[in-house]
Amino acid sequence: MATTSRTAGKATWRNWAGNVRALPARTESPASTDELAAVVRKAAADGLPAKAVGTGHSFTSAAATSGVLIRPERMTAVRGIDREAGTITVEAGVQLKHLNAMLAAEGLSLTNMGDIMEQTAAGATSTGTHGTGRDSGSIAAQIKALELVLADGSVLTCSARENAEVFAAARIGLGALGVVAAITFAVEPLFLLTAREEPMRFDRVVAEFDQLVEENEHFEFYWFPHTDGCNTKRNNRSQGPAAPVPGVRGWIDDEFLSNGVFQAACSVGRAAPSLIPGIAQVSSRALSARTYTDIPYRVFTHPRRVRFVEMEYAVPREAAVEVLRELKSMVESSEFRISFPVEVRTAPADDIALSTASGRDTAYVAVHMYRGSRYQEYFTAVEQIMTAHQGRPHWGKVHTRDADYFAKAYPRFAEFTALRDRLDPDRLFRNDYLRRVLGE
Repeated sequence: MATTSRTAGKATWRNWAGNVRALPARTESPASTDELAAVVRKAAADGLPAKAVGTGHSFTSAAATSGVLIRPERMTAVRGIDREAGTITVEAGVQLKHLNAMLAAEGLSLTNMGDIMEQTAAGATSTGTHGTGRDSGSIAAQIKALELVLADGSVLTCSARENAEVFAAARIGLGALGVVAAITFAVEPLFLLTAREEPMRFDRVVAEFDQLVEENEHFEFYWFPHTDGCNTKRNNRSQGPAAPVPGVRGWIDDEFLSNGVFQAACSVGRAAPSLIPGIAQVSSRALSARTYTDIPYRVFTHPRRVRFVEMEYAVPREAAVEVLRELKSMVESSEFRISFPVEVRTAPADDIALSTASGRDTAYVAVHMYRGSRYQEYFTAVEQIMTAHQGRPHWGKVHTRDADYFAKAYPRFAEFTALRDRLDPDRLFRNDYLRRVLGE
């Protein structure tokens, strides 16, 4: 979760990773769309920029502001479930963990999820949060309608049939077009997923990558730098019965090993980087296979208590294997010491203007470094590989790209910026991040 502290009467905001902070002039927590609209109008009248922030799980300064910071923690109502239409409408501040639990209690589910669920619905979708899927895309791709408060304080509803040009862009809007007040998601009857987790050698994973993606509804893998070891995960729908991970095994794997022991290993590695390759070898050999069946969000998501910074790039799926081989070669020929695994996922093409999967089948390659470690040199080397393959960085994760780059990387970039000019001509929702990635 993001944190705040007091500085000379103002509240300093920090993101979850601790690598971004801001000192807003004031912080507002509206409890309704009407109150949100009033906050936006007041910010404009005071000549202050306004930015909404969720739980601070972005690693960029996408939500940072010196103006009015809008926190939606009081906008958490469920406005309605329409079983016939297969939708749920929730306010912007609902956290995904609460949304998932609520849906499960109603016998419903999202089709796909990312691997954490601490984010708010608006924060996750606005930055393009995604999981992995052969046929199902990001969380934003599951949006059926949006309610936005625009820069003039008016409220606009958009969908594929109403204000369609706004809907095409605002599902991943970066906070540049308006403040999201409510979201309508597509949902479906609750189903079961069987997860098959299996260690596999790097060479085999990349040799069979296309086959593994095509044969499974959801495929992902983690490669452990300084080793040839990977852990693969295949999630597919199941007729059941449910067979969750036993409580003790789940605690050992997901809490004790993946969080407790891993936290200790990262701390040791930060203090003595020369030990990291040896720790990685032990970690990769300690992996064991497991299979379990459970409802979707319990399969898709995992607790992440070890804090880190992250860079993730989306590359054309056909470039994935070459990118991975180049990344592995770069690490092996460098003096970098990387304690976090590299995560690889996929998504189908979608039709959202600034989606990292816009118009092309996509592979995602994410690299991480333990919080407090020097990550800049490693991330710079990774970014050089990714940009050479037409990579698009995740909007909420560390990158150095700017508007000139994105104008070439996104065929519909000009469409988005033209809409921004129309909806926010005075740049009420401006900040340094948007200035860099979208231009003035």
